[in-house]
Amino acid sequence: MLWVLFLLVAWGAATVSCVRLCLVSARTGLLSGASAEDVGSIAAGHELTLYETAFLAGGPHRVIDLVLAGMHLRRRLLLAHTGWATVVDPEGRDEMERTVIRAIGPRGQAPIPPIRTAAAGADAVRALADRLVAAGLALPEDAGTDVAAAVRAVRGAAALVVAMGAVTLLMPGQEHGPGGPVMSLLVWFGLPLALTVGCLAIARMEVHPYSSWASPAGQRLLAAHDVPDAGAHRDVLAAIAVRGVRAVDDPALRAALGGGTS
Repeated sequence: MLWVLFLLVAWGAATVSCVRLCLVSARTGLLSGASAEDVGSIAAGHELTLYETAFLAGGPHRVIDLVLAGMHLRRRLLLAHTGWATVVDPEGRDEMERTVIRAIGPRGQAPIPPIRTAAAGADAVRALADRLVAAGLALPEDAGTDVAAAVRAVRGAAALVVAMGAVTLLMPGQEHGPGGPVMSLLVWFGLPLALTVGCLAIARMEVHPYSSWASPAGQRLLAAHDVPDAGAHRDVLAAIAVRGVRAVDDPALRAALGGGTS
Protein backbone atom coordinates (compact mmCIF):
# COMPACT_ATOMS: atom_id res chain seq x y z
CA MET A 1 0.00 0.00 0.00
CA LEU A 2 3.01 2.27 -0.38
CA TRP A 3 1.38 3.65 -3.52
CA VAL A 4 -1.20 5.37 -1.33
CA LEU A 5 1.55 7.49 0.23
CA PHE A 6 2.75 8.49 -3.25
CA LEU A 7 -0.81 9.35 -4.18
CA LEU A 8 -1.20 11.58 -1.14
CA VAL A 9 2.04 13.37 -1.98
CA ALA A 10 0.85 13.93 -5.57
CA TRP A 11 -2.56 15.21 -4.47
CA GLY A 12 -1.01 17.43 -1.80
CA ALA A 13 1.43 19.07 -4.21
CA ALA A 14 -1.23 19.57 -6.88
CA THR A 15 -3.79 21.01 -4.48
CA VAL A 16 -1.43 23.37 -2.65
CA SER A 17 0.16 24.73 -5.84
CA CYS A 18 -3.15 25.26 -7.63
CA VAL A 19 -4.75 26.95 -4.62
CA ARG A 20 -1.68 29.18 -4.31
CA LEU A 21 -1.93 30.24 -7.96
CA CYS A 22 -5.64 31.00 -7.61
CA LEU A 23 -5.12 33.04 -4.45
CA VAL A 24 -2.22 35.04 -5.90
CA SER A 25 -4.13 35.72 -9.11
CA ALA A 26 -7.27 36.74 -7.24
CA ARG A 27 -5.30 38.98 -4.88
CA THR A 28 -3.68 40.89 -7.74
CA GLY A 29 -6.90 41.04 -9.73
CA LEU A 30 -5.40 39.31 -12.75
CA LEU A 31 -8.22 36.85 -13.32
CA SER A 32 -10.67 39.71 -13.57
CA GLY A 33 -8.49 41.84 -15.83
CA ALA A 34 -9.90 44.59 -17.99
CA SER A 35 -11.90 43.62 -21.03
CA ALA A 36 -10.98 44.74 -24.53
CA GLU A 37 -13.63 47.48 -24.28
CA ASP A 38 -12.18 48.68 -20.98
CA VAL A 39 -8.69 48.74 -22.46
CA GLY A 40 -10.02 50.68 -25.42
CA SER A 41 -11.44 53.34 -23.15
CA ILE A 42 -8.20 53.50 -21.17
CA ALA A 43 -6.20 53.86 -24.38
CA ALA A 44 -8.50 56.62 -25.56
CA GLY A 45 -8.07 58.59 -22.37
CA HIS A 46 -4.46 57.79 -21.51
CA GLU A 47 -1.59 58.35 -23.94
CA LEU A 48 1.46 56.61 -22.52
CA THR A 49 4.55 58.71 -22.01
CA LEU A 50 7.96 57.21 -22.77
CA TYR A 51 8.63 56.82 -19.05
CA GLU A 52 5.33 55.01 -18.54
CA THR A 53 5.97 52.79 -21.55
CA ALA A 54 9.42 51.91 -20.24
CA PHE A 55 8.08 51.03 -16.80
CA LEU A 56 5.29 48.83 -18.11
CA ALA A 57 7.63 47.06 -20.53
CA GLY A 58 10.66 46.62 -18.31
CA GLY A 59 10.23 48.10 -14.87
CA PRO A 60 12.27 50.70 -12.96
CA HIS A 61 15.64 49.77 -14.45
CA ARG A 62 14.24 50.19 -17.96
CA VAL A 63 13.07 53.68 -17.01
CA ILE A 64 16.55 54.65 -15.84
CA ASP A 65 18.18 53.21 -18.96
CA LEU A 66 15.75 55.33 -20.98
CA VAL A 67 16.69 58.46 -19.03
CA LEU A 68 20.41 57.73 -19.40
CA ALA A 69 20.09 57.14 -23.14
CA GLY A 70 17.94 60.25 -23.63
CA MET A 71 20.37 62.47 -21.77
CA HIS A 72 23.27 60.97 -23.73
CA LEU A 73 21.59 61.56 -27.09
CA ARG A 74 20.89 65.19 -26.14
CA ARG A 75 24.51 65.68 -25.01
CA ARG A 76 23.47 66.33 -21.45
CA LEU A 77 25.28 63.23 -20.22
CA LEU A 78 28.23 61.31 -21.59
CA LEU A 79 28.01 57.52 -21.44
CA ALA A 80 31.31 55.81 -22.10
CA HIS A 81 31.57 52.29 -23.50
CA THR A 82 33.54 51.46 -20.34
CA GLY A 83 30.32 51.77 -18.34
CA TRP A 84 30.82 55.21 -16.77
CA ALA A 85 28.48 58.21 -16.89
CA THR A 86 29.71 61.81 -16.82
CA VAL A 87 27.44 64.79 -16.28
CA VAL A 88 27.68 67.46 -19.01
CA ASP A 89 24.65 69.58 -18.06
CA PRO A 90 23.86 69.44 -14.33
CA GLU A 91 20.40 70.96 -14.80
CA GLY A 92 17.87 68.17 -15.34
CA ARG A 93 14.86 68.93 -17.54
CA ASP A 94 12.48 66.89 -15.40
CA GLU A 95 12.42 65.01 -12.12
CA MET A 96 13.68 61.77 -13.71
CA GLU A 97 16.75 63.49 -15.10
CA ARG A 98 17.37 65.24 -11.78
CA THR A 99 17.07 61.87 -10.05
CA VAL A 100 19.78 60.41 -12.29
CA ILE A 101 22.03 63.43 -11.74
CA ARG A 102 21.64 63.07 -7.97
CA ALA A 103 22.43 59.35 -8.25
CA ILE A 104 25.66 60.16 -10.10
CA GLY A 105 26.74 62.28 -7.16
CA PRO A 106 28.61 65.54 -6.60
CA ARG A 107 31.71 64.40 -8.47
CA GLY A 108 29.71 64.33 -11.71
CA GLN A 109 30.95 60.91 -12.71
CA ALA A 110 30.11 57.37 -11.60
CA PRO A 111 29.74 53.80 -12.90
CA ILE A 112 26.39 53.14 -14.54
CA PRO A 113 25.29 50.03 -12.54
CA PRO A 114 25.18 51.80 -9.13
CA ILE A 115 23.55 54.83 -10.79
CA ARG A 116 20.85 52.57 -12.20
CA THR A 117 20.26 50.84 -8.87
CA ALA A 118 20.07 54.05 -6.84
CA ALA A 119 17.87 55.92 -9.31
CA ALA A 120 15.50 52.98 -9.85
CA GLY A 121 14.56 53.08 -6.16
CA ALA A 122 14.11 56.84 -5.98
CA ASP A 123 10.89 58.67 -5.18
CA ALA A 124 10.32 59.76 -8.79
CA VAL A 125 10.25 56.17 -10.05
CA ARG A 126 8.07 55.01 -7.16
CA ALA A 127 5.63 57.84 -7.88
CA LEU A 128 5.50 56.77 -11.53
CA ALA A 129 4.76 53.20 -10.46
CA ASP A 130 2.04 54.33 -8.06
CA ARG A 131 0.31 56.34 -10.79
CA LEU A 132 0.31 53.38 -13.16
CA VAL A 133 -0.99 51.03 -10.47
CA ALA A 134 -3.76 53.49 -9.62
CA ALA A 135 -4.69 53.67 -13.32
CA GLY A 136 -4.94 49.87 -13.50
CA LEU A 137 -2.06 49.64 -15.98
CA ALA A 138 0.65 48.27 -13.67
CA LEU A 139 0.74 45.53 -11.07
CA PRO A 140 1.37 46.18 -7.39
CA GLU A 141 4.94 45.61 -6.32
CA ASP A 142 6.03 41.94 -6.60
CA ALA A 143 2.59 40.84 -7.81
CA GLY A 144 3.78 39.71 -11.23
CA THR A 145 6.74 37.91 -9.68
CA ASP A 146 4.41 36.11 -7.28
CA VAL A 147 2.21 34.92 -10.16
CA ALA A 148 5.20 33.66 -12.15
CA ALA A 149 6.48 31.80 -9.08
CA ALA A 150 3.04 30.27 -8.49
CA VAL A 151 2.88 29.10 -12.12
CA ARG A 152 6.30 27.47 -11.74
CA ALA A 153 5.07 25.72 -8.61
CA VAL A 154 2.09 24.27 -10.49
CA ARG A 155 4.41 23.06 -13.25
CA GLY A 156 6.60 21.42 -10.63
CA ALA A 157 3.58 19.78 -9.05
CA ALA A 158 2.53 18.38 -12.44
CA ALA A 159 5.98 16.89 -12.92
CA LEU A 160 5.85 15.46 -9.40
CA VAL A 161 2.49 13.80 -10.08
CA VAL A 162 3.92 12.14 -13.17
CA ALA A 163 6.99 11.02 -11.21
CA MET A 164 4.90 9.61 -8.38
CA GLY A 165 2.72 7.75 -10.87
CA ALA A 166 5.75 6.33 -12.64
CA VAL A 167 7.30 5.18 -9.38
CA THR A 168 4.03 3.55 -8.37
CA LEU A 169 3.85 1.72 -11.67
CA LEU A 170 7.44 0.50 -11.57
CA MET A 171 7.60 -0.60 -7.95
CA PRO A 172 7.50 -4.40 -7.71
CA GLY A 173 5.20 -6.26 -5.37
CA GLN A 174 2.77 -3.42 -4.76
CA GLU A 175 -0.98 -3.71 -4.77
CA HIS A 176 -2.28 -1.17 -7.23
CA GLY A 177 -5.96 -1.66 -6.68
CA PRO A 178 -8.63 -2.99 -9.06
CA GLY A 179 -7.81 -3.10 -12.75
CA GLY A 180 -4.04 -3.60 -12.44
CA PRO A 181 -1.16 -1.12 -12.17
CA VAL A 182 -1.78 0.72 -15.45
CA MET A 183 -5.42 1.37 -14.61
CA SER A 184 -4.37 2.45 -11.12
CA LEU A 185 -1.91 4.91 -12.59
CA LEU A 186 -4.50 6.37 -14.97
CA VAL A 187 -7.30 6.60 -12.42
CA TRP A 188 -5.59 7.54 -9.18
CA PHE A 189 -2.89 9.83 -10.54
CA GLY A 190 -4.83 11.11 -13.54
CA LEU A 191 -7.04 13.39 -11.46
CA PRO A 192 -4.26 15.47 -9.80
CA LEU A 193 -2.47 15.61 -13.15
CA ALA A 194 -5.64 16.89 -14.81
CA LEU A 195 -6.01 19.47 -12.02
CA THR A 196 -2.52 20.87 -12.53
CA VAL A 197 -2.66 20.81 -16.33
CA GLY A 198 -6.09 22.46 -16.30
CA CYS A 199 -4.88 25.13 -13.89
CA LEU A 200 -1.88 25.85 -16.12
CA ALA A 201 -4.14 26.09 -19.18
CA ILE A 202 -6.42 28.59 -17.44
CA ALA A 203 -3.43 30.59 -16.23
CA ARG A 204 -2.00 30.74 -19.74
CA MET A 205 -5.27 32.04 -21.14
CA GLU A 206 -5.97 34.51 -18.35
CA VAL A 207 -2.62 35.83 -17.08
CA HIS A 208 -0.02 35.02 -19.75
CA PRO A 209 2.47 36.59 -20.35
CA TYR A 210 3.39 36.61 -16.67
CA SER A 211 4.62 40.19 -16.60
CA SER A 212 6.28 41.54 -13.48
CA TRP A 213 5.15 45.08 -14.26
CA ALA A 214 2.18 45.57 -16.60
CA SER A 215 -1.35 44.46 -15.77
CA PRO A 216 -3.42 42.80 -18.53
CA ALA A 217 -4.76 46.25 -19.41
CA GLY A 218 -1.23 47.64 -19.49
CA GLN A 219 -0.01 44.77 -21.66
CA ARG A 220 -2.80 45.32 -24.18
CA LEU A 221 -2.14 49.04 -24.21
CA LEU A 222 1.54 48.38 -24.87
CA ALA A 223 0.66 45.96 -27.66
CA ALA A 224 -1.50 48.62 -29.30
CA HIS A 225 1.45 51.00 -29.60
CA ASP A 226 3.62 50.76 -32.69
CA VAL A 227 7.35 50.64 -32.05
CA PRO A 228 9.22 52.78 -34.58
CA ASP A 229 12.45 51.74 -36.23
CA ALA A 230 15.62 53.49 -35.17
CA GLY A 231 15.85 56.97 -36.61
CA ALA A 232 15.22 60.24 -34.85
CA HIS A 233 16.06 60.53 -31.17
CA ARG A 234 12.48 60.01 -30.05
CA ASP A 235 12.18 56.92 -32.24
CA VAL A 236 15.33 55.49 -30.68
CA LEU A 237 14.05 56.25 -27.19
CA ALA A 238 10.65 54.74 -27.98
CA ALA A 239 12.38 51.56 -29.14
CA ILE A 240 14.48 51.47 -25.96
CA ALA A 241 11.36 51.97 -23.82
CA VAL A 242 9.66 48.93 -25.36
CA ARG A 243 12.55 46.63 -26.26
CA GLY A 244 15.26 47.68 -23.87
CA VAL A 245 18.98 48.11 -24.50
CA ARG A 246 18.96 45.53 -27.30
CA ALA A 247 17.13 48.10 -29.46
CA VAL A 248 20.17 50.40 -29.45
CA ASP A 249 22.11 50.40 -32.73
CA ASP A 250 25.08 52.41 -31.44
CA PRO A 251 27.57 49.77 -30.19
CA ALA A 252 29.23 52.18 -27.75
CA LEU A 253 25.91 53.16 -26.17
CA ARG A 254 24.78 49.55 -26.11
CA ALA A 255 28.05 48.57 -24.41
CA ALA A 256 27.64 51.33 -21.83
CA LEU A 257 24.11 50.22 -20.95
CA GLY A 258 24.64 46.53 -21.60
CA GLY A 259 25.24 45.68 -17.97
CA GLY A 260 21.63 46.53 -17.12
CA THR A 261 18.75 44.20 -16.47
CA SER A 262 16.43 45.77 -19.04
